[in-house]
Amino acid sequence: MLHFTFLGTSSGVPTLTRNVSALAVRNSKNKDWILVDAGEGTQHRIQQAKLSLQTLIAICITHVHGDHCYGLIGLLASAGMNARTAPLTIIAPKEIQQWIEVTAQLTDLHLPYPLNFIDVNDATQIQQLTDELSIQAHPLSHRVPSFAFSIIAQYTQKKLDTQALIQLGVPKGKAWGDLQQGQDIQFNEQILTATDFIQIQMQRVHAIVGGDNDQPELLAHACEDAQLLIHESTYTQAILDKVGQGPMHSSAKMVAKFAQQQNLSNLILTHFSPRHQDSLGQQAITEEFREFYQGNFYLAHDFDQFSLNETGQLSKIVASS
Repeated sequence: MLHFTFLGTSSGVPTLTRNVSALAVRNSKNKDWILVDAGEGTQHRIQQAKLSLQTLIAICITHVHGDHCYGLIGLLASAGMNARTAPLTIIAPKEIQQWIEVTAQLTDLHLPYPLNFIDVNDATQIQQLTDELSIQAHPLSHRVPSFAFSIIAQYTQKKLDTQALIQLGVPKGKAWGDLQQGQDIQFNEQILTATDFIQIQMQRVHAIVGGDNDQPELLAHACEDAQLLIHESTYTQAILDKVGQGPMHSSAKMVAKFAQQQNLSNLILTHFSPRHQDSLGQQAITEEFREFYQGNFYLAHDFDQFSLNETGQLSKIVASS
């Protein structure tokens, strides 16, 4: 139901193998997608991932640090040059709106499509983006105001009550098809009403994408009905102890202990310090996480793709090359 493509998984600065933060979240039922964060170079990653700016419905910026937003204005300009006309929603700190407006004035930027800007502080109530996708912001703890976003996909499925039809002796074929399409039918001199044989089923999945945060427990309430948490794991605990509390980031141990306590079934870790991006660093993150968490988890690389299905099962469908 939700499809995730990691466009940047490095913290602070890009490296040879990882760009800075950006994540595409797509509705698997159609082409609608949401971009969470847009670090420098994100539009190149979008092109490489074969995502279209024409079907982008919303951009969410977790906080104002450059590795999460410096690619935003170039991306907006490119969308305009590619003849986008549909409105685009931006959910972000109000400083992002001010930055866009000043930059547009100083660089003669004219977008041929409207921006619907929502202050992230006003998005702590659920925002309905489409009939199927909604979003909600959750405050976090960082050096500047930072937020996580709940992304919720909800679908209505109509299922024909075939057992009832079999019991009545209604043969498969056109009669079943007509009822499925909502048409009443005549059978054995009686009218069968379509609504009597249609079962409405709701399918819902909930994923949370976090920004920079040194207190994972702030997401406890939001995670109560979530099937997936995507959270930063910038350091191992040993490195975080050396670095100190100044950067206000999470260690693998912190996130793992929180996830285990919350009984979260799926985790994806991202936003790794460059010191943890080689094989040894990734192994250290993995070992620390496994020590404190027994669920299903992945360490994300740029261009990794994951799918969260209607039963809440997470699977990795494409690994970075």
